[in-house]
Formats: sequence, structure tokens, C-alpha cells
Amino acid sequence: MNDLTSLMRPKSVAVIGASNTPGKIGYAVVRNMISSGFKGSIYPINPKETEIAGLKAYPTVVDIGEPVDVAVMCVPAKASLSVAEDCGKAGVKHIIVITAGFKEVGKEGRELEQQLVDIAKKYGMRIVGPNVLGIIDTHAPFNATFAREMALKGNIAFISQSGALCIAILDWSLKNGLGFSQFVSMGNKADLNEADFIEVAGKDPETKVICLYLEDVVEGERFINAAREAIKRVPVIALKSGVSSSGAKAASSHTGALAGSDTAYKTAFKHAGVLRASTMTQLFELANAFTTQPIPKGKRVAVVTNAGGLGIVAIDAIELGGLEVARFSEDTIALLREKMPSMANIYNPIDVIGDAHYDRYEVALDAALSDPNVDSVAVLLSPTAVLEVDKVAEAIVEANKKHPDKPVVAAFTGGFTVEAGVEYLKKHGVPIFSFPEEAVSTLIGLTQFASLNESISDGQEWVFDDVNKQRVKEIFESVRKDGRDLLLSPEAAEVAECYKIPAAPSRLATSEAEAVKYAAEMGFPVVMKICSPDIMHKTDIGGVKVGLSSDDEVKEAFNSIMLNSKKAAPEAKIYGVEVQKMMPQGDEVIIGMIKDATFGPMVAFGSGGVLVNLLQDASFRLASGLTRREIEEMITETKAYTILKGFRGAEPDDIPAIVEAIGRVGQLCRDFSEISELDINPVFAYPDGLSALDIKIKLS
Repeated sequence: MNDLTSLMRPKSVAVIGASNTPGKIGYAVVRNMISSGFKGSIYPINPKETEIAGLKAYPTVVDIGEPVDVAVMCVPAKASLSVAEDCGKAGVKHIIVITAGFKEVGKEGRELEQQLVDIAKKYGMRIVGPNVLGIIDTHAPFNATFAREMALKGNIAFISQSGALCIAILDWSLKNGLGFSQFVSMGNKADLNEADFIEVAGKDPETKVICLYLEDVVEGERFINAAREAIKRVPVIALKSGVSSSGAKAASSHTGALAGSDTAYKTAFKHAGVLRASTMTQLFELANAFTTQPIPKGKRVAVVTNAGGLGIVAIDAIELGGLEVARFSEDTIALLREKMPSMANIYNPIDVIGDAHYDRYEVALDAALSDPNVDSVAVLLSPTAVLEVDKVAEAIVEANKKHPDKPVVAAFTGGFTVEAGVEYLKKHGVPIFSFPEEAVSTLIGLTQFASLNESISDGQEWVFDDVNKQRVKEIFESVRKDGRDLLLSPEAAEVAECYKIPAAPSRLATSEAEAVKYAAEMGFPVVMKICSPDIMHKTDIGGVKVGLSSDDEVKEAFNSIMLNSKKAAPEAKIYGVEVQKMMPQGDEVIIGMIKDATFGPMVAFGSGGVLVNLLQDASFRLASGLTRREIEEMITETKAYTILKGFRGAEPDDIPAIVEAIGRVGQLCRDFSEISELDINPVFAYPDGLSALDIKIKLS
């Protein structure tokens, strides 16, 4: 483990604000420490008491005279600073600040919290909280909380930003028999945050899965790195409540408009290999499954049922959830044909029909789990009058033991009749649900984790060594010196050229002669546009001319554009007229970037042109760590991919060229953190290559 070992597995704990009065937080914490079976030293701190709960009490933590790993602070917020000073002087390593009244209550509380952090830094202490329930490690054992009960011993590490939610989940878990390895309330996250506790839980031998309840993430890069490291050994599942605008609302680019409020977290979780739960129920259903079942090796699911309707519901859920209905081998079909009655369905789902006894389930289960074309199995049951529900449950458990490499889930749809079977499956670690969709949803989660894990372990960040960073740096410096944050189109085109992103040739003409010269060099036809950061809708004011095919047309266009622009926007700063090579029509896509405040630049790809906002078709990935495989995946996630791969007999576009262009945009945004927005729309995709037409780059 890391240096937080002494926080989760301390040898000594001081409870500051300990009390003999029932109903006080200090009383509950001391009682919980004692009743948890903690094997280390417990030091109650209260200047008004000599003994608390049969333990010697001390006036201050300094008076203990012995090393203290953890101090649990149960004093009012206004007393926290002097207590923290005492802890620092006494050599305390960690303080758990249960006390509320810090940044969650406003400006004064925020200032108080910062002072607390400053004191902790001065003495090298780490802070949990403030405003927390506390911490539990069931295998230590260690219970530094004011919860009513100790968590059951298990293999789930639960890390929550909400202390009140922790209390509710803890109470719920006791009723449902769900056990935890670690139970952590983070509160205000003034110091230690989710990345720290993921690191700890990821190395804990008693933890098989990490569950997170998050309202925000403090350090995006650390969070991703911690999660990526943890999932090498255990799955990480997150329930993210609320959304963060992440700067998207303020973005003026198409890419910013496409980035919804929750896009950054969705993108970051995928990049980190974190499985996202949509509900609290799903979070713990998945957690339970990960502690008892293996990770499936593929998407192929077999269904065993005694009710045709349940089977159909399951098959629909499988296909709609992105899994595959397994196709049995000839040997499996032959075996089922021999063992099952003629009325039974021997394909998938295997319907053992309504008159089945438990022995048909045994045959069907063994056949399905033995088939090499099956990766996981869902067992469904309707409690008929002739079926021995308890024996079916036993058969499922035995089949699960016999085939430990394939996950099994079950749905017993009924009431009192199925209760005993349900309890038996719970006791023996088979995920059990009331309805088929819930069972299939868990298989989807298990399979998605396998896919995420494979994805992040496949490939390294794509880096190009043929780029001209120095010239881009010079361009950006020139823009800043000019008092601008938005690059002119020719400047943006040159930046693209420096990173070998194919773009239509573009030059800035300040006279008719220059315009004619540049047009001749590019070759006709050309497009001409007014160059001014103060004029947004160029076409509306007559600031754009297209299809120019001669010197005379270029001269006339230059003068007309300048005249129209000055007349429509007399206060605008005009740099000249852009002359751009007119490219042949291609399939229109968009490549862009929007910077998220927490996770950094996110690269986007989707349908472009005038339909970009109408279709809202975009996929995102983090620029940091962007791999070729991730780019290929993001392209296939869009509607644009249908067009690119050849629609209705059309020749396919050059997808590898698009993949490379996205990779180069990603590197540009990594190399220059000052880029706040980047928009290339449209990009014309061709069967051979591509061309970026309109490039917008904004600096922070």
C-alpha cells in the first residue's frame, strides 16, 4: 500500500472531543472504535474528563506522549484550528475532521477550511474531510465513524462524497447482507480526495471492487491515473450525480455546443476504464456481481428459462444492451435434442417449458456453460406448481462452481414461492434479481468492464515527431502581441500545416495585387473572405465570394468584400481578405476540441457542415493519452461513420486519413495548453485523403 496505510490500518487513534454523553458524536465514535474490535490504542481527548468508556482520557492530544496515527476531530469548527495545531505538535499523521461548518456554509467557512489545510501542510498531516461520517476498514478492524452500526465484512470498497448517503447505504447494506472492505466518507475533500482513496483501495488485498459516489472530481489527471492503475487488479464503478458545465456553456465553437454538460465525465470515465452506473441500485448490483463472478471473455449470452415470455424479454435486453445471443455448437444442440422433451426450445433461449423439474435446469445449464460459444448465462424461473425452486437454486450454484470461468446470473420472478431459492443464491454468491432485464443489465456491466479494460491496455498515446512546434509558438505569440485571442483563418491554416493536418491552402491578402498573386499560386477556382475577428457572420454582409476563376474576378471580389465590410462594420478591425483554394465537395465531418476545467482538452469528431448542430452527432475522447484505437472507436460511434464507410454503393472515404488528422489535432492540443477551443468544420473527406476548410482556433 502507499503512505496512507496508517490511515486505513492505524495502530493508534485519538478521538478529540470524546464524550461520556450518549447522543454526542464524540460518544458514538469512541463506542464504535471499541465495539469494532480495534486492536490498537484508543485515546479519548477531553479536558473535562479523566475517563471515557473505561479508557483513560487526556486533556489534549499532546498529553498522550505516544505516537498517534489518526486523530478523529469531533469538536466545533471554531475550535478546529487550535486542535489541528496540537495534532501537528504531537506528530499525528492523519486527521479525520468529522466536524461540519467549513466551506459548505459559505465564505467564512471556506477561509477556515483553508487555514486548517495550511496547518496540516505545515506539519505534514493529511486530512479526511471536513464534514464527513468517517472511515471504516472491516478487515483491520477499524470504525472511526458516528454510524449506528459497523459495516459487514466483505470485499467492496465504497468511497462517497456524501456522508449522509454513507449512513443510508450502511443501514441498507446490513438489511441486504452486503459486505464492505472499506467504507470512506470524503466530505469537502479539502486534502485527500477520490484519487487518494482509489489508490489505497486498489492495493488493498481485501478489496475486489471499488464503488464511487461522486458529485465532482478534484484532480482530473490524478483521478484517471489512479483508476487506470486500480483496474489492473479490481473493477472501478462510479455513480456520478449532478453535472458540470465544464466550460461547455461558455464555448462559442460548434464543438463546445456539442459538448453536453455531462460529456467530460462520460469521456473521462471511459478513458480511465471506470464503469459508470446510472442508479444507486445498479451501482451495488454490479459491485456484488464483481465480488462473486468472473469477468466474461466475450459478449455471447445464453438464456435458460421455463417461461417463454421471460426468455423473450431477456433476449430483447441482451440485443438492445449491445450483447450477443449465443449460437450453440452442433454438439450442444445434439445433446439438448437428446435430453429435452420435443416441445422444448433447444436453441437460444433454452426453454425447458412449464412442466420442467429441476433436473431439466441441470442439463440445460451444464450444456450452455460447457459450450465454447457461450461467455455468460442468465437463468430465468417462473414458479410453476411442479417446479422445485430450491433445487433449481442448488443446481445453479453447482453449475456456477463447476464452470468458474463464466459468470452466471439469475432472475426468479415471483413472490413468496421463490423466497427460499433467492436467499440460497444470495448466500452462495450468485447475483439474483426479480426480473430478466435486471439480470441482463448486470451481465452488460460485467462485459463492458472487460471491454474497457482491454481498450485502455491496448496502445500508447499517439505521438507524431514531424510537427513544427516552434512555428506554432511564434504564431501564437504574434496573435497575443496583436491583442487577440482568436486566430485569423490564414494563421489557423498555417498552424494546421505545421502539424500536417491537411487543409485548403489559405493566404491573407492586403491588396488586390496580393490577392491575384495568391490565387494564381493556388490555382483557380478560389474563395475569398473578409479577415476580421470583429465580423462573425461574414456571408450576411457580403464578406464572402466563392467560385472565383480569373484575375479580374479576384480583383473585383477583393474590392467588393472590403467595401461591404467597412460599410457594414465601420468599427471592425480588418486585416485584409483571405484567399483560399476552393476544394472539391466531399463528405462533411467536424474535428474539434473543447477544454474541460477538470480533465483538460477533449477531442471531438462527428457529422459536420451545416448539419452539425441539427444532428448533434459527436463522439469525444480526452486528448491526454489519446491512442489510435480510441480514435478508431470514436469514429465508429457516430452517424457520420455510416457515410464514411460507403453508403448505398458510394466509394468509402479515407478513414485512416481522418484517424490520423484527429490524432494530430490531439497532439496539437496537448502541446499547446493555451488552446481553449479548436473547431475544424467542415472537413471534406474523400476516398483519398481529406481537406480542412474552416479552422477556428481560440487561445485562453
